Amino acid sequence: MMAGPVTSRALMPFAAIGAFFLTTSEVVGGMGVMFGRIASRLFRLSFDKSELLKNMHKMGVKSVPIVVVTALFTGGIMVIQAAPLVERYGAHGLLGWGAGFGTLREIGPLLTALMISGRVGANNTAELGTMVVTEQIDALRALAIDPISFLIVPRFIGIVATLFLSTIFADALALLGAAYAGAGILGVEPMVFYNGLTSGLLGLGDVFHGLIKSVSFGIVIALASCQFGITTSGGAPGVGRAVNSTVVVSAAGIFVLDYIVSFAIG
Repeated sequence: MMAGPVTSRALMPFAAIGAFFLTTSEVVGGMGVMFGRIASRLFRLSFDKSELLKNMHKMGVKSVPIVVVTALFTGGIMVIQAAPLVERYGAHGLLGWGAGFGTLREIGPLLTALMISGRVGANNTAELGTMVVTEQIDALRALAIDPISFLIVPRFIGIVATLFLSTIFADALALLGAAYAGAGILGVEPMVFYNGLTSGLLGLGDVFHGLIKSVSFGIVIALASCQFGITTSGGAPGVGRAVNSTVVVSAAGIFVLDYIVSFAIG
């Protein structure tokens, strides 16, 4: 007996939920398999070193301008948002601590990851996807060259290392931007800002907290971009869909991991 129109409409929400969980399982499973393949090559040190250096330059050095702009303005924005409360309670001496706490533990790694995801992750997917649809990956296999060792592992290391180093750089620039904004908007002298930053309320644990997040974010960006890139199909439109999927999955993964890491290590 076939279900009527009313019954079909009533079941549509359940179908949508089921499709969502199936898609999520497929994506997470694919990224897990990709991580296993990468880990096996890393364990054997089986990857192309020259390709790694090329990707480190392309991903890291060329990302400096966007990291500089994002970090400096982020520091300034934090001071602008905090200014009314600082003025109301006369907490000028705590401005350095507040900026440092927010930057090192949360804002620095999070915003840097989103910028690297948009610039590096999307570009990585587009490159790999183009190589797939133009049969360059098949050509590598025909030449007995392992695409994972030659292409994927160097890009994985490059993305993780780029985000880790960019986060350190961005943290310093964000605090510099906050210090100058504090001096210009609130009249807080740089030395007062520095004293608040180094007053003992912040420690190495806060620094490591943010750096652990940066490594976690880098791994999810690298896995998403490599997985969607290497499994691209459908020609040029397929490359566009793969890039879109990378951006969405990376952003979602970043926020999920942010919650998990924050909950796990406090």
